[in-house]
Amino acid sequence: MSTQLSRPTVLLTLGRLPKALELARCFHEAGCRVVIAEPFRWHLARPSRAVAASHRVTAPNTNREAYLSELLELIRLENVRWVMPVSEEALHVAQLRGQLPEGVTLLCPSFEVLSGLHDKQGFADYCVQRQLAVPETYVEDTEAAHQLMDAGDYVAKPAHSCSGIGVEICLHGRRHSLGAPGMLVQRYVQGDHLSSLSLMHEGRLLGTVVYRGTVFAGTVAVCFERVHHAPAIQEWIERFATHSDYSGFIAFDFVVDADGVAWALECNPRVTSGVHFFSRRELAAALIEPGTSQSLAFKPQQRMQWAYSTLTEAYAALFKPSEARRRFAELFRARDVVWALSDPLPFLLMTPMSWEILWPTMTTDLTLGEATQQDIAWLSASAET
Repeated sequence: MSTQLSRPTVLLTLGRLPKALELARCFHEAGCRVVIAEPFRWHLARPSRAVAASHRVTAPNTNREAYLSELLELIRLENVRWVMPVSEEALHVAQLRGQLPEGVTLLCPSFEVLSGLHDKQGFADYCVQRQLAVPETYVEDTEAAHQLMDAGDYVAKPAHSCSGIGVEICLHGRRHSLGAPGMLVQRYVQGDHLSSLSLMHEGRLLGTVVYRGTVFAGTVAVCFERVHHAPAIQEWIERFATHSDYSGFIAFDFVVDADGVAWALECNPRVTSGVHFFSRRELAAALIEPGTSQSLAFKPQQRMQWAYSTLTEAYAALFKPSEARRRFAELFRARDVVWALSDPLPFLLMTPMSWEILWPTMTTDLTLGEATQQDIAWLSASAET
């Protein structure tokens, strides 16, 4: 027990997603003790050998004050050194800054920075001010938005959303019916859809991976491949970094058009599936001691997947033979992000451990993305009050 307690402890504030398991294994391999706080009773990372303890906490969208209070109590109880947000709960967790015990580091930016980039209109305005390419984006009930809708194809989306929830592509001439307050319209850009994940420290790029989804469950990529040559995206991210002192993970969704211009559609200031491509030991070192890190290396695998979900999507396409063949081909080409011979239980117990996600998707109209995020996502400006 004394050996366990002598290891520095990292608190992950979610355990249900494969990226949480990736981070747990990452910190564990770096010699850290990993503890998880999770609103679900059962979750993917719970049976992992990389996880020393798992605690159930109140969901932030149920009672944020209780959630933050319970996190603070866990930090003290488990003698936590670093707090690592995993997904959309980051905007809630960021509000712990200023309340943490001395010596505890929160591995994400301030709430003000996160909320500004998470807001899709705020992000678009930020880019325009810094001459970074972003499609024209307006609040839906403005004259500029009406002109955009009349001019060509566009995308209607909530100002605060995740996992593609509420996003709709609208054809030229079709007026989108007003939805929730704060809905946005954005010029639709045709081209190659790519995603990126970067780790920065005080505006310095420590590493960037660019990748594309190859199989999707709704709007969520469950199989993805690394893209080695994306100079327009790399240049865009480097320019973003020079205009900021950002520290932490930051992800962007891009479309590269026929002229080679990279347009940033939105920003996710948090961890995404791109984390599976980074070398674990180097990533842990960069998170714990970012000032000494130079450039992150990658794993040798070029294709990653959530194999169970890829298989499900392959079966779903059985009545479309060519698409089914393509999805099965992706299934056999990609490396599963959950399976590890040295840590097999998360893979073997994935179905029961994911039941709190699977059951709502089978019994309601919730998508996979909605089921994983509904209790933690920062979905509206009203959440700030």
